[in-house]
Amino acid sequence: MDSYALTGSTLVTPQASRAAASLVVQGERLADPGAPAQRQIKVGPASFIYPALINIHDHMRGNYLPRVGPKGDNFYVNWLPWDNDLKSSGVYDERSSLSVETMYFLSSYKNLFSGVATVNDHFPHKFNEPHIPRLPVRVLREYCLAHECSSYDLKWGEGMEQEHAWAVERDWPFITHLEEGFDAEAQDGVGVLERAGCLTEHDVLIHCIGFSDEDIRKVKKAEASVAWCPASNLLMFNTTCKIRKLLHAGVNVALGTDSTHTGSVNTLAEMKYARQVYREMYGEDLPASTLFEMVTRNPARAFRILDRTGTLEPGKLADVAVFRARHDDPYESLCLAEMADLELLLIGGVPVYGLDDLYGELVWKALPSGERKGYTRIKVGGRAMFVKGDPAGLYRGVRSAVGFRKTLEYLPFEP
Repeated sequence: MDSYALTGSTLVTPQASRAAASLVVQGERLADPGAPAQRQIKVGPASFIYPALINIHDHMRGNYLPRVGPKGDNFYVNWLPWDNDLKSSGVYDERSSLSVETMYFLSSYKNLFSGVATVNDHFPHKFNEPHIPRLPVRVLREYCLAHECSSYDLKWGEGMEQEHAWAVERDWPFITHLEEGFDAEAQDGVGVLERAGCLTEHDVLIHCIGFSDEDIRKVKKAEASVAWCPASNLLMFNTTCKIRKLLHAGVNVALGTDSTHTGSVNTLAEMKYARQVYREMYGEDLPASTLFEMVTRNPARAFRILDRTGTLEPGKLADVAVFRARHDDPYESLCLAEMADLELLLIGGVPVYGLDDLYGELVWKALPSGERKGYTRIKVGGRAMFVKGDPAGLYRGVRSAVGFRKTLEYLPFEP
């Protein structure tokens, strides 16, 4: 890939935005604004240039539809009865018609079409490592984990204490569901971590719906991070974490989708739902700039990769998303964005998706001929797009496997 500059648009950062600016990409990284570029591509004022989004929590084997939740008003006490309902459901039987590899590719496109460059697949390495190298998005590889800090967790990894020790040694995140429920054991999650010496800044704690005020104080003191998944929480438990108290305490909070079996169809939908939930809970708006940070800088900080991605600073990986403007304010615009508004996605400087007429030269002219063969064309919102891989062929394969014209709302096209 040669060097190129995206010009004439607004660069969006956590603190402010710069209009009529240039973003220079050299190889896989962002360069200084004045650096030379072999190509100049005018984005224009009708679009905004953002850091590519980061999905802090997903289960990439589980991104199938429809959702599975409790019957009537009988919400779950913890995750285990939901798991039983899922595995006895018709949609789970239908999903079993698809290979694990197919599920990983579907999940990648769920994230890609919403502007996500980096996603965490909350499964042990042995589950996802065979698939990661071939996927069109970046799946986090540097992490240690537990399923949940309780006696009825799924026993992922080598045990909480060992996994956490490795995370500290390697300066990786230690990722676990925590207090995902209301039984006594689930609500003691922070205590379990604390007594084991595992409540530290390396922790990424998912859901946290059972947190007390004292739990929030301890999590802030430890400088741990929280992954907020409101759509999944409300479906399963009819509530979510004390999000306003977490934010007021200064806890680093990032937004995750969870799998589509319980969560939103993608990160853009989760942002809208998070804002709706916050308004309903507190009678006030969650600032758009806060939501922007929850899908860019905050998850990068939680994953301990803020030196590599999460903002548009020179020297960082060229993880970039260009969205059509829906509002004069770039943060509000992102909160309003739909899949059809995504106009370009770069991952490490490589164009993986984009408007063919404006950015197609980055693929059809700039890439070596052998690499071009890895791209196809689709239509989204009436516009011709290039995309890395063959999601249309993937979609056709899903429909063939299940035996009917299956619709997956996170794929914004008809094959």
